[in-house]
Amino acid sequence: MAAPQPGARRPPRERPRAVRPERTAVHLTRVRSAATRGRRLTLLAALCLPLSLLAVPPSASAATTGGTAADTAAYAATGTGAGAVTAPAAARHAAAAAAAAASICDIYCDTRDPADASAPRDAATATVHGRTIKLVLSDNDVMGFASIDGGGQGDEVWLDRSFDGGRTWASGSKLGDTFTPAGSQGWRTLMYNVDDWANTGVGALRACGKAGDQPEIACTQWARVNRNAWSRSTAAATALMMLYDNKTGLFESNGWWTGANALTAVIDNARISGMGSYEYAISKTYDLNKNAQGGNFTNNFLDDTGWWGLAWVDAYDLTHDSRYLDTARADADHMNAYWETGTCGGGVWWSSDSDKRYKNAITNELYLELNAALHNRIPGDTAYLGRARAEWSWFKGSGMINGGHLINDGLNSSNCAPTGSTYTYNQGVVLGGLSELYRATGDTTLLDTAQTLANASTASSALNPGGVLSDIGEAGNCSSDGASFKGPYVRGLAALDSTMSSHPYSAYLDRQADAAYAHDRDLLDQYGPHWNGPFSLPTPGHGCQQSALSALNAAEQN
Repeated sequence: MAAPQPGARRPPRERPRAVRPERTAVHLTRVRSAATRGRRLTLLAALCLPLSLLAVPPSASAATTGGTAADTAAYAATGTGAGAVTAPAAARHAAAAAAAAASICDIYCDTRDPADASAPRDAATATVHGRTIKLVLSDNDVMGFASIDGGGQGDEVWLDRSFDGGRTWASGSKLGDTFTPAGSQGWRTLMYNVDDWANTGVGALRACGKAGDQPEIACTQWARVNRNAWSRSTAAATALMMLYDNKTGLFESNGWWTGANALTAVIDNARISGMGSYEYAISKTYDLNKNAQGGNFTNNFLDDTGWWGLAWVDAYDLTHDSRYLDTARADADHMNAYWETGTCGGGVWWSSDSDKRYKNAITNELYLELNAALHNRIPGDTAYLGRARAEWSWFKGSGMINGGHLINDGLNSSNCAPTGSTYTYNQGVVLGGLSELYRATGDTTLLDTAQTLANASTASSALNPGGVLSDIGEAGNCSSDGASFKGPYVRGLAALDSTMSSHPYSAYLDRQADAAYAHDRDLLDQYGPHWNGPFSLPTPGHGCQQSALSALNAAEQN
């Protein structure tokens, strides 16, 4: 596989909005030699220049935080916190320069002189015992450094670097660790790369420091440069890819069906924005997981299989690689093996296990959309179209669509009565399915029904408190299944909106994206579970992130 290119872009495919030119650094090759760098740093240390003489312009977007016990405890737990012996700055700089041969290189290699930074900006600040700690980023260099000011000799400052959205930083802890020399009120580290692009590592930095005579540590928020972040959606896609595990081909917690949704959101973003930087994840996910579970992305939960089948349809649309379409066909065929009419007159079981017999909405909506989508991509097909038609004929009469035109979770197997909550994803996937079936048949009654369902879900005060989408399953974290529910809803609604020439749901989709962007993200463009706020993100997760990315994609598409 060829190495991916940062900022790579492909021609957009479907009505993308205009985006700003990519703000990625020019790819230079100049790397200052270790010897030259070392001489300059030694001279700076000898001069003991005050940080105020080397200051960079402040940024209005910089975020400020204070030192916390959590910062101190985190370093105490790893043995990298307070209590380090103060060493002369020149000696530490020399050690850093000597280690540069094993460091990360991008446009430049780690341990670049901050005096050479191109257009540095203050990205985040923190305070502790009267000291101000700053994270300074250079978007052009794709690097950053840390500074501490307002103190004196012995104050310590360093960078942390994370390649999983700030969840861990063990291999990137205390980069450039240095101390304020005698006669100075502040000091700063060398510059370090944000990304490890050669190894597809999407990174983030934070600055940490402490007063020399105090144990408390303060760290800024995590932040990164604007590479692959020229729009709201590309920034969110980049934050999602921070959570991608290159070893497993899945996302942080290795969620299976949620991983399919996350990959779908990344693929959609590549199609809508034209950013091809993360297309490597498509083939990597496929190659690493094709033989996992039941093979061909099947397992005993038929809805899981449906999610993956639709992901591979999207992958085929973007890449035109027929192996993805072949796998989507295998997924649809696997689901079809569990369609039966003996219980409730039809439908696909939720699970292939005999002790989990339940016919639910999401499995059958996915089956509808997947079969209709395959028909629309396979010349001369009749089998997949027949399955899609049979599914919709059964589904619309199953009773799962209630009197308020919202869809309940499933059917009670003992009496086939509708049961369960009206989760958001059940209201959305059906819209994508009906849009695909309309494309296959030209039957306008399908769009009429889809619009009736969409009008009900977009107007529901229960689903949209304050006009912003919410799901009863989203809880207060990003690790639950419910954190992923809103993504499929907005994707399905966007598919319907794109199918209708009047685009009746564009304003609604814009409102969701605007709310999430304004109230539910941090400096890394990581999103929490509640689009209307307040922002809370105990631990970043791909469920929240793919849902928000899908909302941003939908707003840019429609």
